[in-house]
Amino acid sequence: MAYESVDKLQNALGEKVFHYAQDKKKAAGRALGTMVEIITYYLLKTWDFNNSTSIERGLVEYGNEDISHNVEYSLHPIINEYEVTVDNDGSSITATKILKALEEKANISQFEKKNNNLLDKHNILRNACTIAESKNSFLLTSFKTPGQDKHELLIFEQMQKPYAIFECKRVGVEEGTNKGPQTIEKAKQGAYVARTASSLQKIRTDTGEKYGIIYRSDNEPYIKPYIELMEEIIYSDDSELLKKFILTVGAVSNHGNWFTAENHNKELKVLAQSYDWLIFLTDNGLAQFIDELILNPKQEYIKVQEAFKSSYTADKKRNIFTKVKMDFEADAVLLKYFTDNLDEIESWFNIIAPQGKTITELKNELIELRSKNWKEIL
Repeated sequence: MAYESVDKLQNALGEKVFHYAQDKKKAAGRALGTMVEIITYYLLKTWDFNNSTSIERGLVEYGNEDISHNVEYSLHPIINEYEVTVDNDGSSITATKILKALEEKANISQFEKKNNNLLDKHNILRNACTIAESKNSFLLTSFKTPGQDKHELLIFEQMQKPYAIFECKRVGVEEGTNKGPQTIEKAKQGAYVARTASSLQKIRTDTGEKYGIIYRSDNEPYIKPYIELMEEIIYSDDSELLKKFILTVGAVSNHGNWFTAENHNKELKVLAQSYDWLIFLTDNGLAQFIDELILNPKQEYIKVQEAFKSSYTADKKRNIFTKVKMDFEADAVLLKYFTDNLDEIESWFNIIAPQGKTITELKNELIELRSKNWKEIL
């Protein structure tokens, strides 16, 4: 790693980019949290889950629909897909414009329009852009092929209920302290959502073994060792098991805060016991992303650096470097970077739970869930 630690990298980022801030390190720390989210999102896009992904969608608790939680990323079954063409006339690509083009191909009278722009007049892309919503589904859109005169767009209808969720957690260490003050609270928040999202629930035996319990529609409980039951559900075609199952994935970062190489601290144990999968973005991975795209980019990656710096200046007008809103050219560069370096980027992640699993197995489980006949299941 080019820097001795993420802490040193954070200080360097503070000096080079956030020199104007009263607390340079804290400002850099917030930006690092955004980068963890962006890395996770573009990994999902590169895995070909762009059309399935929603951002900050409300997720109701299993068996308790009075409470919902916004989750960073949720992966949803796709009911329908369409292609439309809109003019590239320099104006914003609005939901109204896209829906007008779609009306020629589909009956969308049941949908209520959302006031989102896929691309605005400042050339800012909205990721996972929702353009309309009905009682049971959403319409989202993205670029298929940008063009000089016309843009080809994809529109996909997602079911409300997701088959997987991803949440990102990162807590920095303030100067003069050994642990971030909100570490345990963030761990508890993530653990609560992970434990209440899915029909597959966790129980413990008196000897500490983790078992899973899931109920069929007749309220008959089905109990097995947790990982065994989770894999059975994922690779099953039993709608009784799949109907309300959601695979929960947590993505965390910062070795110095969550755990050391020798010992997982309490916060990480809480998360590892709660999510179905817990993946850890290593210091080396985060440092490589920042070094190659933000601090010392090659010319081919310069648009990412420009988008980042324009979002974090003292007189910034808008943030164009987030999981939701991204500079259009920077988005294309990020996709190319992730596609060209996918094997290496996957190696940036350590698998904390389930023990002995690989990130390839996680990807395969997501692909398996995506392939289900959700129209019949739900």
